[in-house]
Amino acid sequence: MTAAPAPATLDTADWRARRRAHEERVDAWLAPHLARRRLGRKHPVEDFLFTYYAYRPAQLRRWHPGPGMLLRDADPAEFGRDYRADAAGVTLDTDRVRERRADTIAWIRHLLAATAGRPAHLGCFGMHEWAMVYRQTREEVRHGAWPLRLSPERTAAVVEERGVRCSHFDAYRFFTAPARPLNLLTPTRESQHALEQPGCLHANMDLYKWAYKLSPLVPSELVADCFALAREIRALDMRASPYDLAALGYPPVRVETPEGRAEYATAQRGFAERAAVLRSRLLTALA
Repeated sequence: MTAAPAPATLDTADWRARRRAHEERVDAWLAPHLARRRLGRKHPVEDFLFTYYAYRPAQLRRWHPGPGMLLRDADPAEFGRDYRADAAGVTLDTDRVRERRADTIAWIRHLLAATAGRPAHLGCFGMHEWAMVYRQTREEVRHGAWPLRLSPERTAAVVEERGVRCSHFDAYRFFTAPARPLNLLTPTRESQHALEQPGCLHANMDLYKWAYKLSPLVPSELVADCFALAREIRALDMRASPYDLAALGYPPVRVETPEGRAEYATAQRGFAERAAVLRSRLLTALA
């Protein structure tokens, strides 16, 4: 047996600079959301990552160095219950966290590895968002404060003409009842590991979820990198949706047209490539 490697040491100025840089980066995302929340206003794009995902703004802002890091002159109380201190400094008690979260870690590792091992499929053209309003009245749609670009009848016709090829359970579960039989697949939570693929916008947004669920076993900079990508993906998701959000600064990607579908697939491919790097970083951290 070999001894565990000694932790890398961060001097006081170094780890405080990293923490400050993380907080400043996150504050730029949090400030507009918190201001809207105080005023009771909602934003269909910018607020999504704070309302759909179960990670509070304060949790996203809190900095964790990741495992194998020794922080000089740190107080473990600043970082949480999973940190321990000795004469040298403060470190994450990795074994304690792994023991408590063993099932979650194994589930996430399996999903990330299975997804990474599949080719990216780029032919969905964002129809999942259309399926979420399929055959609904204007009063029934989720983001009712914002108009649809097409009439309900024309919106339904686009879904029926294009078909739906969604492999992501957490998108599929928001489909309207009439839309579900139109989907090529019937995703379930149980089939998630078998169906999730790396071209899916929602699977790539979810890298943020898997990163924060692994925290503090991954550094907060990686969680923030996943958040940053998810913000961009959400913008494309809603630009390609049936909603007209041009007044908010999101010009539509008209996936009901050949030009719009080509634009969507190009952006989707770029996001898949960037997500592959983050997925690999998460798998490396898990290893």
